[in-house]
Amino acid sequence: MIEIRRLKTDEVEKIREIDRAETIRIGYRQTGTELIQMDVDWDDGGWVEGDGEHSFGRMIRGARGLMDLEGAAFGAFDRDRLVGIAIYRPRLTETVGQLGLLHVSNGYRRQGIASRLFEAVIAVAREDGATRLYISATPSGSAVGFYLHRGFVPTDEPDPQLLAEEPDDIHMVLTL
Repeated sequence: MIEIRRLKTDEVEKIREIDRAETIRIGYRQTGTELIQMDVDWDDGGWVEGDGEHSFGRMIRGARGLMDLEGAAFGAFDRDRLVGIAIYRPRLTETVGQLGLLHVSNGYRRQGIASRLFEAVIAVAREDGATRLYISATPSGSAVGFYLHRGFVPTDEPDPQLLAEEPDDIHMVLTL
């Protein structure tokens, strides 16, 4: 049984327990509100040690940074092992919150864990008074499909800072 609960700041280190590895054969590119599907051959080996791009160090700092902005973090636990994480950032703008992070460990995907984490974020966003939720999604078929299935639509007004940080991501919004 997978337990979903709020994470404490000191538990963010457990992100090291998540296996982000994925073989990706469908990818997306965004032009305005149009999504262009592509056949790709991307093998994502997951996060690596160190502080560089796609590293545990960078992910942990980013997660803590979102939590420092009065965000809420949720973890999915298989006993005491973290197998999924979602982080909500309030007030990206006055009425828009951000789903800043959502990952489920390889071997635990397609079991409803991401949906449960997502629902926890939606509940907090609504309590926070957000009218929309923003996501800068990895351009993989699985990630983009997950968000489209939940009602997100590509935005032609991406957040400038997030677009600069993640220009290849798919920037979408969901009306709450």
